[in-house]
Amino acid sequence: MECRRARLELSRAGRVAHVLLAAPNANIVNREMLRDLQSILMQLSSGGNPQVIVVTGEGPNFSFGASVEEHLPDEIEGTLKNLHQLLIALVNAPAPTIAAVRGYCLGGGFELALACDLILAEETAQFGCPEIKLGVFPPAASALLPGKVGSAWSSKIVLTGNSFSGKELAGYGLVSRLAAPGELNSELERWLESDFLPRSTAALRHAAAATRLQMQRAIDIDLPVFEEFYLARLMKEPDAVEGIRAFIEKRKPLWSRSEPFARAGTKTE
Repeated sequence: MECRRARLELSRAGRVAHVLLAAPNANIVNREMLRDLQSILMQLSSGGNPQVIVVTGEGPNFSFGASVEEHLPDEIEGTLKNLHQLLIALVNAPAPTIAAVRGYCLGGGFELALACDLILAEETAQFGCPEIKLGVFPPAASALLPGKVGSAWSSKIVLTGNSFSGKELAGYGLVSRLAAPGELNSELERWLESDFLPRSTAALRHAAAATRLQMQRAIDIDLPVFEEFYLARLMKEPDAVEGIRAFIEKRKPLWSRSEPFARAGTKTE
């Protein structure tokens, strides 16, 4: 299969596999890219023997997120299915996975990084789940974040839609290692030299599989529940479609409104 929106590059005599999101500058994670990334991971699982797999984005950003157009009602089920399949491929990857992040890492791109074992990020990198601003929520992030940062920070990230810097998330353990602005590649090389290349390939493979158990459970058990909730309930709400269409049409969304609360001191029946 020809991969057009992702690319595999090998270094260190095949010991390091670089999986590149190759649609700069935004690296939008659309269904084509999801399929390409899955194909590359399957290729790595069936052949070669990397010690570490690095997932990163070409250009100034890791990823601006998923394709908004592919979240419309006639597209979203296939989009969620493709993302789910990619997450399964990541938790079955034959070596530890590192997301190396510069610039923006949002939405579906953030979910991709969350499914990696470790995150290396520049201090100024920006992470977030902006889906709530479009009238929806991120099923994969909702499943993966609690195991990474706990329920409180998971709620803060998902419910506010705000962005957080790499330096800020390092303080909460989500970012495992920081790089100074512009030093991502240099810091990655130092990390590979100190903690991965000197190790046993077999030990790294089995240790990665062992440490992924909680993430595996989140993908196998929690994620299908959230996907069903998204498709069967959320997509029946007019706000879900309105938020997506408003973004595409570059206008403010017109949210439906619930009945207003009674004023304080007003008796209600």
